[in-house]
Amino acid sequence: MSIFKAAVVQAAPILFDTPATLDKLATLASEAAGMGASLVVFPEAFVGGYPKGLDFGARLGTRSPEGREMFRLYFESAIDVPSPETARLGEVACETGVHMVVGIIERDGGTLYCATLTFAPTGDLLYKHRKLMPTAMERLVWGFGDGSTIGVVDTPLGKIGSVICWENYMPLLRAAMYAQGVELYCAPTVDDRDAWLPTMRTIALEGRCFVLSACQYFTRGDGPAHYAPDGASDAKAVLIRGGSCIVDPLGNVLVEPDFTGEFIKIAEIDRRVIPRGKYDLDVVGHYARPDIFHLKVDTRPKTSVALEPAPATFDSGLA
Repeated sequence: MSIFKAAVVQAAPILFDTPATLDKLATLASEAAGMGASLVVFPEAFVGGYPKGLDFGARLGTRSPEGREMFRLYFESAIDVPSPETARLGEVACETGVHMVVGIIERDGGTLYCATLTFAPTGDLLYKHRKLMPTAMERLVWGFGDGSTIGVVDTPLGKIGSVICWENYMPLLRAAMYAQGVELYCAPTVDDRDAWLPTMRTIALEGRCFVLSACQYFTRGDGPAHYAPDGASDAKAVLIRGGSCIVDPLGNVLVEPDFTGEFIKIAEIDRRVIPRGKYDLDVVGHYARPDIFHLKVDTRPKTSVALEPAPATFDSGLA
């Protein structure tokens, strides 16, 4: 499909209430589909939440009981993959007939990961990406992804990949995505700074791909009454102000950042622009210098414990 519409959703989850968040996501996806979108991108940590401003009671060498309890709430808001929650997300994609990229907090054993899930209009889960490098305090509550989830998935809309928030500042990760031919570069985020748009334009120009970045618009009132980061008590206090955008492969901004509230913004995606851009810049092709620069990416999954096959049953020979 050469020409279609894509949507970026700028909205907040219902913090610490995953069932309500899934209901809200279903409504938003339906609205986006009603606007003609074939691809819908949700923000980072939309399912599971990004509890901005919390420190989970951590100080160097100490953790507080209150912080441990807050982490328990956060842990219980996360979702397993697969799970009834991911099945629900697949149902949403199927019911709306869209490709869907959703930021989630994934629970795997005793560890949480910031991740994205890509769904097909059939409801099938096509791909999962785990954030490679949590930033600053994020490292206290999230684990690190590995190279096994750096990838793109080929769809009728084009090759879809996702890179989460400040991962986008990792040049070698971007190069790995470009090498896989990413065409629809999805950048779910909670980065609401003015510097985010020029970053997205740089990536679009560098990779000659469409960049679709969905950012949360999150207020204190999107959390429960006891959620008061940095002492904020005003339910209208804006903690993440948005700034979602869509940029084409020549750096043209198709959806400008908007910091006024929740919304769904649509842009027409014309994949014919990609080869027009590659004409004079293909950073992993004719504009590369493999005789000088070489990147090796380890895509093997990493586990801390490898359980080898059990040995054969021991036979003592005793009657």
